[in-house]
Order: sequence, then structure tokens, then C-alpha cells
Amino acid sequence: MSTPVKKVPIHLQSAQNRLLIKNGKIVNEDDVLEQDVYIEDGIIKQLGRNLIIPGGTRVIDARGKLVIPGGIDPHTHFEFEFMGITSVDDFYQGTKAAIAGGTTMIIDFVSPKKGESLVDAYYTYREKADNKVCCDYGLHVIIPQWHDRVPQEMAALCSEHGVNSFKMFMAYSFMLTDSELYLAFENCKRLGAVAMVHAENGAIINKNTERLLAKGITGPEGHELSRSEEVEAEAVNRACMIANQVACPLYVVHVMSKSAGLALVQARERGCRVVGETLAAALACDGSQCKHPCFQHSAGHLLSPPLRSDPTTPQTLMTFLAQNDLQLTGSDNCTFNKTQKELGLSDFSKIPNGVNGVEDRMSVIWEKGVHAGIIDPCRFVAITSTIAAKVFNLYPRKGCIGIGSDADIVIWNPNQTRTISAKTHHHAVDFNIFEGMECHGVPEYVIVNGRVCVDEEQLKAVEGFGNFVETPVFPPFIYDIENAGKLKPSNNGILNDLIAEKLAKAEIEPKTSVTPTLPDSAVSTPSCKGPRPEGQRNLQDSTFSISEDADVERRSCIRVKNPPGGKSSGFW
Repeated sequence: MSTPVKKVPIHLQSAQNRLLIKNGKIVNEDDVLEQDVYIEDGIIKQLGRNLIIPGGTRVIDARGKLVIPGGIDPHTHFEFEFMGITSVDDFYQGTKAAIAGGTTMIIDFVSPKKGESLVDAYYTYREKADNKVCCDYGLHVIIPQWHDRVPQEMAALCSEHGVNSFKMFMAYSFMLTDSELYLAFENCKRLGAVAMVHAENGAIINKNTERLLAKGITGPEGHELSRSEEVEAEAVNRACMIANQVACPLYVVHVMSKSAGLALVQARERGCRVVGETLAAALACDGSQCKHPCFQHSAGHLLSPPLRSDPTTPQTLMTFLAQNDLQLTGSDNCTFNKTQKELGLSDFSKIPNGVNGVEDRMSVIWEKGVHAGIIDPCRFVAITSTIAAKVFNLYPRKGCIGIGSDADIVIWNPNQTRTISAKTHHHAVDFNIFEGMECHGVPEYVIVNGRVCVDEEQLKAVEGFGNFVETPVFPPFIYDIENAGKLKPSNNGILNDLIAEKLAKAEIEPKTSVTPTLPDSAVSTPSCKGPRPEGQRNLQDSTFSISEDADVERRSCIRVKNPPGGKSSGFW
């Protein structure tokens, strides 16, 4: 497939970019290091103090700030067609908002139309996204129905197109039956793919909806009443049970209630291999907002599973994250404007489900987790970036700061504050569920593939700058736990074989995908976007100083192992 290539201006192309970040504290999932970071050609090339770097290198002083891996949001819906309408954040607006908030990669969901093959739907989404994305992206594929061709299509996506994850629904009109879930999970296990599930009991929801509408309950408050905690928890338990029958690791998206979280804990105690994701919305909001007298306000908070009315739910979910009962966070960014939400003005079941979150996820989690004293910065990095990279087999290319890793980096100011508002966010939607929330923790600089895209809080995102990133099959984090720990970023200049191979390839093809996997990893997909020209000189201003602040006494390294909140080397 060939598609038009959006030309990136020469002064914005990545090969000419050389960047030094000095005086900051590098935070990875299990350690904190006082080191400088040198970036060239979109790759981290050196870590340490008193680095020898080329002239003309731009220098960013990160004194007093944290240098963290860029966020990875594993759950977005850009340009998503749902209930007859399309979400208003497209791949440009959505990834632009992501970068503004410190997220440097998203993984979106391919949603096939009725009768459309999974592979055709994949190509449709590549055409939508390739020329718009401002940061790197990957794709999951939804399985809306089960038939004889689906296993072959799943195999083709894994082996030829760089997709390693498939999502099944237990609710809505495209939910699969238990026997179909069994077959889908069995096929995921055979392929080495990540089986994802939206866990709600759709049959019970349909009956509850009929009963509530018959009683005259038509407003947004009826949404949670039709989808109680036990409806979510039962489906979580059932999904884990079915997956366990075929020994398939399972990823449960958007865990929204205490009961569902406990169901995951209990399933894991029974030996099920399951990853749990929760959302920024669930960590900062509750279901009381859906009872607001203003329809736009209440409908603006509506998503599925719903926000829970129990006001202790957000803190409980954050505690689950701290204890590794839940492993990671997404946004489920699926935005619909006021006019679209009003399609359900007289029937809550017709209100389009979805909220914002891709821009504010990082700040919200820092505020509710780190600033609140529930998690530490290492755990913050794990649940916003590293574990997603591990689950979808992108680590250590993504999700860490190490030699040979992609230069997706955020310089985070933990002392700066900002107030979230629809008036200032970068979404296309006219509403923000976090409206008025003051957050401690701001991304002052966001570096995407070596390019400074947020510069002193000023957004400079480039349409079409991102690339599709393949997610290879058999991620060790869920399929080979014993060897998963062998994949480590290099922080001391000694490269492991995987990173050495990546750097060797980068000399010829800096954007070539790396596959740190077991055998049967996905092969290269036909490129939908041509390579960018290389070799231009750096046009960014340089503030390099050879003094390296020699008069300041500083410890060369501080390392913290097994921080509070726990390491994330495994999840059961």
C-alpha cells in the first residue's frame, strides 16, 4: 500500500538533532541516577557526567528536575466511529494533545466495520494515522465478531503487520459469546499475542437498561445504574476463568471499580496470568458527576465501565497500582462534543461513551499518586510508561532511559503547577472531565525521537513526525517471565547484544524497528511512510558550556533498588 508522504521541513528533520540534557535526575522504573543524557539521531547515545559531545549540540539544563521516559498511553480511540458518529480528536489533534502532556507514544484501537476484514481495517487506520501522528504509535485490533477467517487474519496481522494485541468485548452489540472468547484466547495464545478484554456483562446491561428506561430513568444517571460494580466484577472473573482454561495471559482494560480490582487479585491468586489497566479518569473523578443537573457536564463524564459513585474508589485504585494489583494506566481517550453527546438527551443508552485524558493522564497520576504520597517517582514511571512497553514488547526501545533506547524523554518539573481547563487544553473537544483540577507536576520539555516538541512548556508538535511502531509477538513480560528480566536498558555505557544490534542498524536506518523478542516475532510491514532525509546540520540554538558546572560538588550516581511501590519485573 502506498500513501502520500507528508514532508517534514528540513529544519525539523531528526537526523540533525544533537541534544544534551544535563544536571537532572534520571528516573527509571527501579532506579534514580544523577547523570547527563546525550542524544543523537533520535537515540540515547551516552549517559554519565562530563560527557564528550560534538560542538553545536543544544544543551538543556534540567537542574532540580526529573528526566523520565516519555509516557506510553496504551488505550486511545482517535477518529473512532461509534454509535454512528466519529470521535472529534483525530490522530493529529490527539497525538498533539498527548505530547503536550508528556506522552510520546500511543497505541490506538483498529475498529473494523461490519463485514470488513481485520487486515483491511488495519490498512484503513494506517491511512488515517500515518500522515497525521505527531509521535510514534502502535495499533491493537478489535475482534467484533468470530468466524472462520478470523484466525488467519489474526495470524497475518501478527506475522506481516506488526500487531501483537487483540481486543474482545463482553458488552455492546459486537460482544463475543463465552465460547467465542475461548476460541479467541486460544488463538492469541498460539500466536503469542496479547489478549485484551472489555469486561462487562453485556446481557445483564441490556436487561437493566430496558428496565430503567421503562421506569422513566432516561438521564445520564441511568448509565451507572445499568452497569453496577458487580456487573463489571463478574465479567472480569469470567474472562480470567475462560483465559485460564487455555493458559492465555489476559489484559483487562479500564478497571473502574474496587470490586473489579479485587476480582483481578483473586484471579491472580488462583494462578491466572492477568494484567490490569485503569484510567486517569477513574483515579481523579467519581460517578457523582453524572448526577449533575447540567446535561453537558453529566454526559461529559459518561464512559464504560462507568465512573463509580463510591467516592473512595479513586484512592483505592491508586493503592492497587502502588501494590502492583493493577499494573498500568491508560486514558481511553475517546472524545465527543456537546452536540454529539446530546444524541442521548432523552435516552442515556444513546449517549456516546467516552472522555478525554491523553493530555492530562501524566499530571493527574502524578497529582493523585506521587504528590499524594501513595507512589514514588519510580512507580510513576512504571505505570505510565515502562510496563506498557514491556507488555507490548517495546522494551527497552521504549519505556526507559538507557543507552540505545529511543530518545522519547520528558523533563518533569515536580514543583510547577498547572490548572486543567478545556479553555487551554489541546484537544478538539469542548469539555474536560478534569476541569479546574490543580496538578503539581508539569512537563517542561517533551522530546520525541530526539526532537524537542515541548520547549519550556511551549508546544511545537509536528504533524506527520511520528512513525508506526511494530509490536512483536511473544512479549517476555507475559510469555517468558524467567527471561523477561534479561532485557535491561544500559546505563553505564556497556551495551547488551540487543542494544548493540540496534545501534548498528541505526547507522543506516535510524528509524528501523527493533524486535527484542522470542522467535516468531512480527516481520516488517510494508511502509506507509517513506524515510526522512538524513544529514542536515543542527539548526537549534546551542547553550553548550565546557565548564560542566565544575564548581558544583555533586554525587555522580544515586541508585535506588526496589523502591516503595515495588518493581515491575512481573505481575503475578
